[in-house]
Amino acid sequence: METLEAERERAADLDVGELADAIESIGFECTRCGACCKAVEGCGGADEDADDTDDDSTGHDHTATVFPDEVRELQATEEYDWRDVARPMPYGLVESEDGPQGETFEWALQTDECGDCAFYEEDDGTGACTVHEDRPLVCKTYPFSVALGGTSQPMGEAVDEEGMVRAHECEGLGRDISRDEAEELAAALKERAIRELDEAIEVRDNYRPIERDSGEVVVYDSEGAKRPDGTKRE
Repeated sequence: METLEAERERAADLDVGELADAIESIGFECTRCGACCKAVEGCGGADEDADDTDDDSTGHDHTATVFPDEVRELQATEEYDWRDVARPMPYGLVESEDGPQGETFEWALQTDECGDCAFYEEDDGTGACTVHEDRPLVCKTYPFSVALGGTSQPMGEAVDEEGMVRAHECEGLGRDISRDEAEELAAALKERAIRELDEAIEVRDNYRPIERDSGEVVVYDSEGAKRPDGTKRE
């Protein structure tokens, strides 16, 4: 198994032109269907009585990884509170009589009461992002990922691949894309891979387990242990 540092070097060596070639070969155009911004299985996300599995058929809230500095950038756009923008990634947390508790190692974009991204809006079936210019890298690069360990993968298994590029379920795949758009997407994809591996290395190196209170959630990110509101947890 490659170390995170080795994967980080591979990410830094990715050729944007080759990534763009792969994206052009696969093809993509956003149709603004909103599927990547919404919860699986409609309003409310997963059935509370459903088994906790990775099967998308059970439904779950929208989860998109966001870096700490991306949270702050989004906060600045409308003077949002941390919790308006991000929530602890649910993976690793468990429900108890006192509410969710446990530790997790990422932040996810905040969701609304239906489990959709808090920044998603829809008009007559056409989706839009209210923070489109400041959206996180994982949103800028959907539905693509790179085949490197330590990097995140969008929802579902890859349905197509070309070289180092993987394409995940999206109705916009297979459509014509201009070279300029492919290169812009490729550059963002490389940046995201590097950032994800930098974050993973920092989380690993800075991780110091702390004693949690009953019902407490702690998020360990590259900046250390934090409470769900983004403040440091000493």
